[in-house]
Amino acid sequence: MESKNIYQKFLKAEIYFHVLLWAIVLAYPYIKYLEKEGGYMMSFWHELNSLLFKMTISYFLYLWFFPKKSKIRHIPLVILVFILNVITYEYFDRFFHKGETHFWIHFIANSLTYLSFGVIFFTVYSVKNVYKKQVEIDRLTQEKQQAEINILKAKVNPHFLFNTLNTIYANALKKDDKTPNLILKLSNTFRYVLHEGQKEFVSLDQELQHLNDYINLQEERLSNKIMVDFSRSIDDDKQKIAPLLLIGFVENAFKYSSIIKGQNHIIKIDIKVHNHTLYFFCQNPFEERAKQTIDTEWKESGIGLKNTKERLTLLYPKKHQLQIEKNKNHFTVTLEIQL
Repeated sequence: MESKNIYQKFLKAEIYFHVLLWAIVLAYPYIKYLEKEGGYMMSFWHELNSLLFKMTISYFLYLWFFPKKSKIRHIPLVILVFILNVITYEYFDRFFHKGETHFWIHFIANSLTYLSFGVIFFTVYSVKNVYKKQVEIDRLTQEKQQAEINILKAKVNPHFLFNTLNTIYANALKKDDKTPNLILKLSNTFRYVLHEGQKEFVSLDQELQHLNDYINLQEERLSNKIMVDFSRSIDDDKQKIAPLLLIGFVENAFKYSSIIKGQNHIIKIDIKVHNHTLYFFCQNPFEERAKQTIDTEWKESGIGLKNTKERLTLLYPKKHQLQIEKNKNHFTVTLEIQL
C-alpha cells in the first residue's frame, strides 16, 4: 500500500529530524556569535544542560501526553511537570550565572521556549498520526474488501455439480470410456475452487486450465445442444490474475444457451493476453422468453454476472473495462483487464 510505504519512510526520516533538530539547537548560540569578538561566552556544558531540559519536556509531551486519548484530564499533571522542569532548569542554570536574580524574567523566557518546542513536537506528532491513521484505514479497507471477495468466491453452482454428476452417472451406466476423464476433470474443477480459488492471485495458466476443464464438462453434459468455439492467444501464461474471475461469464453463457430450443447453439469464447493486458470475449445465443424458464435457485446460484462485476470493481479498480450487450439473439461480454 502506498500510504504504508509513505508512513515507513516518515518513520525513517523522523530519526534524522530529531538528530538534526537538537544538533541545530546545541550549535545555534555558537553559530550566532561566530563573527563577534570573543565568540559565544557560555561554556559547552551550559548549552548541554539547557538542551537536556528542552529535550525532557519535549519528549514528555511527544511520547506521553500527545498520544493520550483523553488529554484534558492530564492537563494539570502536564502543567505541574512543565513548571517543575522550568524551576529545576533555573536552579541548575544558576551554577553558570552566579549572582543573577532575575528569576521571573528567566521563568517566562524559558516557558516560552518550552512552549515553542511543544508546538514543534505537536506538529511532528500530528503529521505522523495522520499517516498512521491512513495506514490503519487502508488496512481495514483491504480486509473488508478481502472478506467481500472471499464471500463472492465461495459461491459454487450446485446445478453444475448435480447435472455433471448425472452426466457422469449416465456415462458410467453405458460404460463410456470417457467416464474416468470426466471424473478427473470434475475433481480438478472443485480442487481448484477450494484451493487455488482461495488465493489472491494465480497464474493465467492455472485459471485457463480450470476454464478449459469447466467447458469440457459442460460440452459433455450438453452434448449436441451446444458447440463451443474456444480460442486463446497468450504471450505469457505465467502472468497473475485473480482466480475464478472469468468463469462467471462462461457459466452464464452455458446457463442461457442450454435453455434455448434446438441444437448446435454456438458459444464463442476468445481470450488474448498481450503486453500485460487481457482481452476476453464471450458470446452466446440468447432469447428473452427462454430466460423466464430458469428456476430461481439456478438463476441466483453460481458466481454470476453481478458477483463478477463486484469482484472486478474490488480487485481491478480503474484497471478494467467491461461491456455487456444484449439483443434479441445474442448476449455478448467484452472485458479488458490490465494485469
